[in-house]
Amino acid sequence: MKITTIIACCVFLALNSTAQTTNPNYDSTLAKNLGADEFGMKMYTMVILKTGTNTTESKESKDTLFAGHLANIGRLADLKKLVIAGPFGKNDKNFRGIFILDVANEAEALALLESDPAIKAKLLQPELYPWYGSAAISEYLKSHDKIWKAKP
Repeated sequence: MKITTIIACCVFLALNSTAQTTNPNYDSTLAKNLGADEFGMKMYTMVILKTGTNTTESKESKDTLFAGHLANIGRLADLKKLVIAGPFGKNDKNFRGIFILDVANEAEALALLESDPAIKAKLLQPELYPWYGSAAISEYLKSHDKIWKAKP
């Protein structure tokens, strides 16, 4: 009898430890609109922007290309294709910045990156990686638009 009870308890504990918890705050409409899977996640393309091979541009040309780069970031954000962008601090890897793109595949990501003047001029070199993250990361953009005081 004790062995049967111990086995039953072990089975009960094993079954309960692998059971999933249902979120009481789950919003199926929001999840669907954001493209979330059952875990609230989705695939993105992460782009690491590294220093490119073009070192021959004049300062004026670089300034113009990087102004176009910043304008393109805004354009892609407005299209809701770019959900995260920002520069890295100084590092020994030649990492310059990061993009998280909300795209269906790598080909779409590459097409968007070709619209960036600094990438096109090879001042920046993109490296692409599939990335699985929260489907809600794009929601922060609504708040971000309310907290910046001046554009760079």
